[in-house]
Amino acid sequence: MRPAGKGPLDSLYFQYPHFPARLVPELDGNAPRHPVAIVGAGPIGMTAALVLARYGIRSVLLDRKDTFNDGSRALCIARPTMHILERIGAAAPFLDKALGWRFGRSYYRGEQIFRLEMPHPPGEKYLPMYNLQQQYIEQYLHDAVAACELVDMRWQSELTGIDCGNDGVSLNIASPAGDYRLNADYVLAADGARSPVRTRLGLRMKGENYEGKYVIADIRMDHDFPTERRAFFEPSGNPGGTVLIHKQPENIWRVDYQLREGESEEAALREQNIRARVGAILGDIGHDKPWELEWWSIYSANTLCLDDYRHGRVFFIGDAAHIVPIFGVRGLNNGLADADNLGWKLAAVLNGEADESLLDSYSPERRGATLDVFANATKSTRFMTPPTRGWRLAREAALSLSLKHEFPRGLANPRQMQPYTYSESPLTPYPERDAEFAGGPASGSFPPNATLADGGFLLDRAGDGMTAMLFCDGVLNAAQTALLDQLTQLDKRFVALLIQPARATADAVVDTDGEITRLFDARPGTFYLLRPDLHIAGRWKTIVSAEILRTAGLCLGRATP
Repeated sequence: MRPAGKGPLDSLYFQYPHFPARLVPELDGNAPRHPVAIVGAGPIGMTAALVLARYGIRSVLLDRKDTFNDGSRALCIARPTMHILERIGAAAPFLDKALGWRFGRSYYRGEQIFRLEMPHPPGEKYLPMYNLQQQYIEQYLHDAVAACELVDMRWQSELTGIDCGNDGVSLNIASPAGDYRLNADYVLAADGARSPVRTRLGLRMKGENYEGKYVIADIRMDHDFPTERRAFFEPSGNPGGTVLIHKQPENIWRVDYQLREGESEEAALREQNIRARVGAILGDIGHDKPWELEWWSIYSANTLCLDDYRHGRVFFIGDAAHIVPIFGVRGLNNGLADADNLGWKLAAVLNGEADESLLDSYSPERRGATLDVFANATKSTRFMTPPTRGWRLAREAALSLSLKHEFPRGLANPRQMQPYTYSESPLTPYPERDAEFAGGPASGSFPPNATLADGGFLLDRAGDGMTAMLFCDGVLNAAQTALLDQLTQLDKRFVALLIQPARATADAVVDTDGEITRLFDARPGTFYLLRPDLHIAGRWKTIVSAEILRTAGLCLGRATP
């Protein structure tokens, strides 16, 4: 909702573009068969198209709207997401505009009780979090899509029907330029929480709905507090409730506040009441200068997902597959991880480089990530929005104790998003090898980064396909050479990173201070195998060629789990 006298797209900081409908080949009597059709051109759908394009796969990207999503939606971009944006060639404008942060504060009745400090090792390329309004997120992704010849972008194109076959999917599309039928080998449903694809296929999400309600209000003000996440429990400006405040570019601040039990949603959404409540909250943080109201809405916390993210040749990504609470900034970041996970696998299949069985790993991996989010987000949600009187009493006790004691203060932290570890994935067949290591990143996890002697970063050296990290102290022996040759034959995109304390070979990654070796708990002969999405498929203290080749084969859809 916007203030009285303003239209639905009258923003204080963003100029919404208008995208016309256009004549497409199907309306000229042609019936091309597209490799992939993506329904929904939000951040998830556009990212999926760009991941596919990275591997040379064409797609049609459909959206029923004529512009970007409006209002206050996704806000925080996590470090692993920045790596995704970098790999699809879209990171630069995000870094130019977004506000990076790694700290947070939690308060109880005006007194600070918790100080969040997210880890940021010196070798990491990106900060843990970046704040950026979804309008800019969509604009920058759209700029990348518009520059990509492999993505056919179609606005004002609404799905009106879907027919699934064993060898493809047909979509009925309604457009101002005319209605038509679109045929594709595969369809990605990135069409949001109210997914028409999901509805037309008769699929339903299952899970929990939480009773607590939050109002989102975006405002513009000149306030000098640094970019940190602030959480207020029972502040005087919102008695008995919780408030979250995030700073965004263009002096836009997002204020989320919990409605009190029994408070009328209708009354809460009236503009005069929004202004009164936000004004009281701003008083709590000492802001007595003018401010402007941009937009507001209401939401509740839910943990819902499909039983299976695959329905034949239709795959669900982002909110079409799962809905998670906003606490911990998990929605957008998990959706983009869906797009990245499915994108490289589907591209391998369509390029004839992998058997279709590789696609069977998508739902177990990403649904597992969703359930992990649920487990963590549920803890945050129950604390931020207590569902029962018992939870409210428990929260009050924990917060009261936090005024004088350290042990309960961590409960006041809305846990931040972390990349999921695919330790139980069918593509991670040897997690037991982790027992050989005393530290370092586990099989299935996202690896740490490190600054290199030339000023670059370790993960920048990874390839588009499988990447090996072989720690060695000189010229490779016969077994190491043979293994790398076999991996090169298995994957035409394979990249080998030879980690050496001094440059013994021309293409070595020199680890002069031993930091990379320490990060990965390595020694000469240690071997890490990374997937195209950079997650660790497996690690070995010493080379076990048969296991390494089988792991690579699984990740390339050329071996049986």
